[in-house]
Amino acid sequence: MGSHASEIAAFMDDLKAKNPGEHEFHQAVHEVAESIIPFMDTKPIYRDLKIFERMCEPDRTIIFRVCWQADDGTVHVNRGFRVQVNNAIGPYKGGCRFHPTVNLSVLKFLGFEQQLKNSLTGLPMGGAKGGSDFDPKGKSNAEVMRFCQAFMSELFRHIGPDVDVPAGDIGVGAKEIGYMFGQYKRLTNKFEGVLTGKGLEYGGSLIRTEATGYGAVYFMENMLAVQGLDFEGKTVVVSGSGNVAIHAAEKACQMGAKVVTLSDSGGFIHDPAGMTEEKINWVKTLKKNNGRISEYTKEFSGSTFHEKKRPWSVPCDYALPCATQNEISGEEAKALIANGVKAVSEGANMPTVDAGVKAFLAAGVLFGPAKAANAGGVAVSGMEMSQNSARVSWTDKELRNLLKTTMSTIHQTCHQFGAGHGVNGTVDYVRGANIGGFVKVADAMLAFGVM
Repeated sequence: MGSHASEIAAFMDDLKAKNPGEHEFHQAVHEVAESIIPFMDTKPIYRDLKIFERMCEPDRTIIFRVCWQADDGTVHVNRGFRVQVNNAIGPYKGGCRFHPTVNLSVLKFLGFEQQLKNSLTGLPMGGAKGGSDFDPKGKSNAEVMRFCQAFMSELFRHIGPDVDVPAGDIGVGAKEIGYMFGQYKRLTNKFEGVLTGKGLEYGGSLIRTEATGYGAVYFMENMLAVQGLDFEGKTVVVSGSGNVAIHAAEKACQMGAKVVTLSDSGGFIHDPAGMTEEKINWVKTLKKNNGRISEYTKEFSGSTFHEKKRPWSVPCDYALPCATQNEISGEEAKALIANGVKAVSEGANMPTVDAGVKAFLAAGVLFGPAKAANAGGVAVSGMEMSQNSARVSWTDKELRNLLKTTMSTIHQTCHQFGAGHGVNGTVDYVRGANIGGFVKVADAMLAFGVM
């Protein structure tokens, strides 16, 4: 790494000059550059033809105005985005996020990661991301519907089943997908697989809701198996209480772990007795009704709520960050290490800051980076695309087996490129995921020539 430090620094200086102020995007690219720039020594044509530079520059970035009217007649103006990063291996694929924090930097970071994540699944999907700074919280169903229809009234021009297939993300669930799909259908007069995460009644796939959370646990299971470890009797800390967190907690419990935390923007709950299927189902209902995780303590005695705090101070064997980006700081990573954490699998996108990732790797913690560990969601989205194209519906059992197999395949790829590169000859899954995702996209780009 030392001999490449100046090359990495120069690369990042150029990227920052070209993309000023886009801190999340800079962070995501830097983490990958540290693996890819040294790796390009093994195949200099990647460097000569500027493959990595091309992967860091989206094919196109679409920004548009979204006007909608509230129930009281007030007119609101939001900004919509679609960042189509790379379609070298298939149609653009990636979620739409509705949240006040959405900006170009966040979506470029997510889309950049998505091209590598989608490559790791082995499915023919390129990378993209989109969304808006619209906040669905506190809005009526009618307001959400009007916003989604306005958003799709522009987005429909830029997407299609063989062009770009958006999905859900933070703030975009089945309801929002339904409103957007209805508007797409009305505008184009076509019923086609242009969105994933749809309802089962109109082309959706079984287990899509569970896929990201389950996949993060399956990836950890694979990492642990290499070391002769498992979940049985182990204490697990989970952050978040959305779709990914709840299903990660559920699957960890099914594997015999004791899950002791969940969180939301208000703070985290600690349940030392561990969560049961009954408790997790209660949280599912709570969140469906837009409740706050603090209400858990009123329902289940022995649990405590820690306001405006994150759960990383709670001693655990394994950690599953499933809330949002940059939720584990360098200091929090060190606290987890001091408390004996042995494995981390990222259910959210880039939840660990760079200093935290380096601390985990230096301590020999098994660390599953997001682009590998949370790829189960987009993998099942890819399976939904296949079902739509073939006009079929696969069974729950078929899809669960495919998800488990896909996560095992992703782990094998990461292990192949990461084995022996970690501290004391251990597996560096960050390197493995970065290079494993890069190679397929890079080789496809070489085949197309300079473009």
